[in-house]
Amino acid sequence: MTSALAGIVAVLRNPTAGKGKHRHGVTAALTAIGNVRTVKILDASSRDEAAAACRYAVADGAEALVVVGGDGTVHMGLQAVAGRPVGFGVIPTGTGNDFARAVGVPLDLAASGRAIAAAIEQGRSSAVDLARMTAPDGYERWFGAVLAAGFDALVNERANRMSWPKGRRRYDIATLAELARLRARPYRVTLDGQILVQRANLVAVGNAASYGGGLRMCPDADLTDGLLDVIVGGPIGRGMLLRLYPRLPKGTHVQHPAVTAYRARVVTVEAEGIIGYADGERTHALPLTVTAERRALRVLV
Repeated sequence: MTSALAGIVAVLRNPTAGKGKHRHGVTAALTAIGNVRTVKILDASSRDEAAAACRYAVADGAEALVVVGGDGTVHMGLQAVAGRPVGFGVIPTGTGNDFARAVGVPLDLAASGRAIAAAIEQGRSSAVDLARMTAPDGYERWFGAVLAAGFDALVNERANRMSWPKGRRRYDIATLAELARLRARPYRVTLDGQILVQRANLVAVGNAASYGGGLRMCPDADLTDGLLDVIVGGPIGRGMLLRLYPRLPKGTHVQHPAVTAYRARVVTVEAEGIIGYADGERTHALPLTVTAERRALRVLV
């Protein structure tokens, strides 16, 4: 029996993709893909509908799933294709595009479409690792870049509770608010069975190196080594934290004596009062167990 979407490339566009400054680039990218395969735009008016549309497209036999958007849209698409023999392409219209950068996607939109089209036509893809996250209640989620489970997660959680102001300024205010109440929390981090108990402010688990638009929290992370990079920093005071953050774009914060980098295949992070954020998306309260799954994604680049 022939699959309903065999030979078709399913495309998920976030609500703003292809409009304004991205319109012409997205059109050129989709035209390039349409020159080699039939393109089916997935209809969705909400995040839940978009996630469901991706799952249905993959289940119906789509040859590839292409997402148009930033890291949040990539994160949504990964849930449908992780561990499946389906090509995954990214047309990067976000502000950060950390995962796209990590896997070598051209940031020029038309070029990203041409790269996807060439990969499909030539039958090739690049296999990279993904991180699979689980919780004791049965929760499961995949991510491609970094899980924030410390100060940055607290900032994101506070910002998401705020209705004003809009945009980047909201995160600036949330950061100041969390700095004012900064305290090191007791963490229990299990690394391939080895237990680390420490008071910390910074905790992150990386499949890739960066998040937040180029902040290299896990600077040595390798998408093909089958391992996760874990960063634990603390206890850290306000002054030290403010001095460390400007070092994140280059990843030199790991040279500070208060910061330690680890590497493991399976990592469990436990702490009270922390909601994890993966690829910038709200996920689940700690404890969370993260497993590096080798070659779980076939990227079209």
